[in-house]
Amino acid sequence: MSLPFKNVLVTGGAGYAGSLLCPQLLASGYNVTCYDIGFFGTEFLPHSNPNFKFIQGDIRDVAKLREAFKGIECVVNLACISNDASFELDESLSTTINLDAFEPMVIAAKEAGVKRFVYASSSSVYGVSESPNVTEDHPLLPLTLYNKYKGMCEPLLKKHTDDSFIGVIFRPATLCGYAPRQRLDLSVNILTNHAVNNNKITVFGGDQMRPNLHVQDYCNAVEMLMTAPAEKVQNETFNIGFQNMSIADLALLVKAVVEEEFPEKAPIGIVTTPSDDNRSYHINSDKVTRVLGFKPQFSIEDAVRDLCKAFKAGKLSNSMTDTGYYNVKTLKAKEAA
Repeated sequence: MSLPFKNVLVTGGAGYAGSLLCPQLLASGYNVTCYDIGFFGTEFLPHSNPNFKFIQGDIRDVAKLREAFKGIECVVNLACISNDASFELDESLSTTINLDAFEPMVIAAKEAGVKRFVYASSSSVYGVSESPNVTEDHPLLPLTLYNKYKGMCEPLLKKHTDDSFIGVIFRPATLCGYAPRQRLDLSVNILTNHAVNNNKITVFGGDQMRPNLHVQDYCNAVEMLMTAPAEKVQNETFNIGFQNMSIADLALLVKAVVEEEFPEKAPIGIVTTPSDDNRSYHINSDKVTRVLGFKPQFSIEDAVRDLCKAFKAGKLSNSMTDTGYYNVKTLKAKEAA
């Protein structure tokens, strides 16, 4: 397939999703620039690929961004202080990165001649919802600043779009599965790590519904949004989720898969304790299938199996103690916060 453009810049390309997306875009034939501050390391990036360029930079540095955007045709914005817990470390750091830096970045991209801007928002903007099906037009009821800022940036992108600057927003579910820069602080990944290395899973609460998405489907969705016809995506918002499951059911699934992959570890116990994290929502992702024909291909079970394979292959050493797998711990250790 011929690509509509060649030069892509991914902010936050050294994060969990970015570490899988950058090599995928290279394989598709793009020239890829990763712009990332490097809090979580960069050694896993495809530095040896001649079509890959790494720029260590902060998205709050508009002058550096302007320079980086020269010659870029598409920007995929993944950079943020990710998830609610990371946000509680230092409100001002998170506010400056996740909110204040956003509009100046959009303006810099547009002024540099970027043609398309793909923004990773979050399905957590919906907060707690009793609705059985949360679609894109559901009111945003964020419970935390992370969710609130994700939602507040969406209209800031739309403010600057026009016929020569296409903006599209996606709200992904909670990610799971293996990637070169692994996170083990997301629900499915936490449960799998504990099942494999602790022989027991602790469930906090259990009734909360959470939408999940395999990190590979996330990357496939991004690539699709980069190339989808402008008239179908301009100023549009798409939920990208796959399986909505309760935390308790996730634990049962993880237990079954890990016991199958590591029979010597069976039986794996499940301990349930109360939780004050009552975020519960059930997202509907029919729109992206209806409008763009996109359907996730990978299940939560696939994600757990991928992680089990990575553990077996020795790719996730010291997974219970190495702070690199945990965003909050890493940011604390780096004193970024």
